[in-house]
Amino acid sequence: MSPIFVDAIGLAAPGLVGWQMGRSVLAGDEPFKPQALDRFKPKLLPANERRRATNLIRLAFQAGEDAVLNDGLETTKTAAIFASSGGDYDIIDKICRVFSGPDRAVSPTQFHNSVHNSAAGYWSIATGSRAPSSSLSAFDFSFSAGLLEAVCFVTMEKLQTLLVVYDISPPPPLSKKRPVSYPFGSALLLSPQKTERSCACLTLRLVPSGTIQESTMHFDYLESVRMDNPAARSLPLLELLACRSGGLLAFCTAGPQFVTVDVVPC
Repeated sequence: MSPIFVDAIGLAAPGLVGWQMGRSVLAGDEPFKPQALDRFKPKLLPANERRRATNLIRLAFQAGEDAVLNDGLETTKTAAIFASSGGDYDIIDKICRVFSGPDRAVSPTQFHNSVHNSAAGYWSIATGSRAPSSSLSAFDFSFSAGLLEAVCFVTMEKLQTLLVVYDISPPPPLSKKRPVSYPFGSALLLSPQKTERSCACLTLRLVPSGTIQESTMHFDYLESVRMDNPAARSLPLLELLACRSGGLLAFCTAGPQFVTVDVVPC
């Protein structure tokens, strides 16, 4: 695939609150202290939409806004890819509880937020962007699927594209079947050409399984985070970007292939 460029990065997770803080932790310059995230108040959303936003949507906005607001980036013409492995577990739980009871009337807000592209819809309202967007899910492989989709947008459509991957902790009893301990969200603003903001060049390839091993983290405590949350599979790439280092990374996909990412600092 053609090379693409990373213009901005966003991060939202316990102990990794924002890219400015998170990059120091990922580079090993600061200790990792996984304190709970405060309830995020999206700056881009109008008040009415902000009141309706769920925890999952707020997490997506926390990562996305961290990428685009710090440098005052233009978002009205930016395409977007939103990738979540299982969607809004809180809403799924609430709707299932309603359906299992005598009164099966689902509130319009819950129904509105139950669709998988709800975060993308809120984002388009917030940014005023009419550029294309895509919302996808690939279970534990949602980061690699989202990255491939974003690269297609960038290379084929020549569009600056924001990739946001995000997942929250499911409530019980869903948590018994889908154990995720911590929320995690990250965002990458990708461009088809190098800009004054570009920090790295990425080249993706698909290679057969068995020819390479999946990339892991150098620190055990961050490896446990990577394995805990599907969105945190992005951490090896974020680690290289934080260290301003180059290297070849490999990410599992849902099929018999790996996605390799050749990272070259700009």
